[in-house]
Amino acid sequence: MNIPSLRLALVLAGATLAPLAFGQAGTQTVQTTVGEQATTNKAAAASQTRINSLDDQTQSMLNDYRATTREAESLRRYNAQLELQIQSQREELVSIQHQIEQIERTNREIYPLMQKMVANLEQIVAVDLPFLQEERAERVNNLKQMMSRADVTTAEKYRRILEAFQVEMEYGRTLEPYEGTLGEGEDARTVNFLRVGRVALLYQTLDGDETGYWDHEAKKWEEDSSYEDGVTHGLKVARKQIAPDLLVVPVPAPKESAPAEAAAPKEGN
Repeated sequence: MNIPSLRLALVLAGATLAPLAFGQAGTQTVQTTVGEQATTNKAAAASQTRINSLDDQTQSMLNDYRATTREAESLRRYNAQLELQIQSQREELVSIQHQIEQIERTNREIYPLMQKMVANLEQIVAVDLPFLQEERAERVNNLKQMMSRADVTTAEKYRRILEAFQVEMEYGRTLEPYEGTLGEGEDARTVNFLRVGRVALLYQTLDGDETGYWDHEAKKWEEDSSYEDGVTHGLKVARKQIAPDLLVVPVPAPKESAPAEAAAPKEGN
């Protein structure tokens, strides 16, 4: 083989090998590019995942923040309401303390008044017509014992005293029959009493043979058969056996007040 032929063969061989070398390099470049793109895609997907995760966290934090803000506002309003209630309770405590002080002062002032009321009630029973004496005396004694008891409140003491006065007031406008004992010892006998308010107190024996009344001036019982029909009639009215009607009872005549002493004449100048 001559030289020209050898050169031609080398050229042809180089021409044949050149495309082969270029094809291998291109394939490697494409593969590298594809790999880098896949890596980029993975990185982008990972970044998107992180972004999505951060977005979810941000939204959750935002929701928590809003919920916390609403709760804080609710607590602020609740605390403001509690503050108003506390202020109202403070004012109420001041008012209660003032009332307690007034009650203590009232107790100190009303206790002597109640004692005087009980004493007056005892005197009323003593000088009044002698009806239901044991019952009324027991009521007064109970009040006197109650006044020294520490377990009974002042209000309760006052209420019971007023109640006793109310009972005594009722006696003055009612007609009442009751059975009791008149006299003492051998003279004692069971009779029917008739109380006409506080105007008159009369009696009649169970057999109707004796009738009388209490003489308030003489402070003793007087027998007087002239009132027999009136007492019999009054007992029936009081027992609601007959309709109310006019009763004839002994009433003490009113006394004239003693004239005032004449004023001593003044000495002349």
